[in-house]
Amino acid sequence: MSLPHAILTALLEKPSSGLELTRRFDKSIGYFWSATHQQIYRELGKLEAEGHIRALPTEQPTRGQKKRYEVLPAGRAELARWTAASQDPKPLRDALLLRLRASAVVGTEGIDADLRRHLALHQRQLAEYEEIEKQDFPPGKDSAQDRIHHLILRAGIDLETFWTQWLTHALEELEQLPAPE
Repeated sequence: MSLPHAILTALLEKPSSGLELTRRFDKSIGYFWSATHQQIYRELGKLEAEGHIRALPTEQPTRGQKKRYEVLPAGRAELARWTAASQDPKPLRDALLLRLRASAVVGTEGIDADLRRHLALHQRQLAEYEEIEKQDFPPGKDSAQDRIHHLILRAGIDLETFWTQWLTHALEELEQLPAPE
């Protein structure tokens, strides 16, 4: 149920076409809520049918012209309702952790290589987030919206920091295991 709300949020920030939305998802919202281009276009159609958004009128409609969408009062009300509702945290489901658990039973051969690969991916994502923080949140940029956006980015930084530390520790633990017989 969150994709329509992510789209409503993005459209309230800036009326956009479907293509512009997919680009914005690729650059910002997609860091914590991903969606394919097809999913975004499908949700735009549903949101329009439900009366939550509308295509902005164009001066001269032409075939193939991008539709730009804006949020209607019903869409803003739905987003406000959803934002205020409580939601329980989702349990962690991670195939890497399950594979590591399985390696305790069948042997750890090969798992260390994938742990190193995951470590490199998390280090790269952490560096990207830290660069975004440096560029987008200089001292003094502290409007309410900026502070909330920075808070979300900090969650990403903290999660990537956790994963890089945990993976480093996991690799150290695996190195200390006795060799298989």
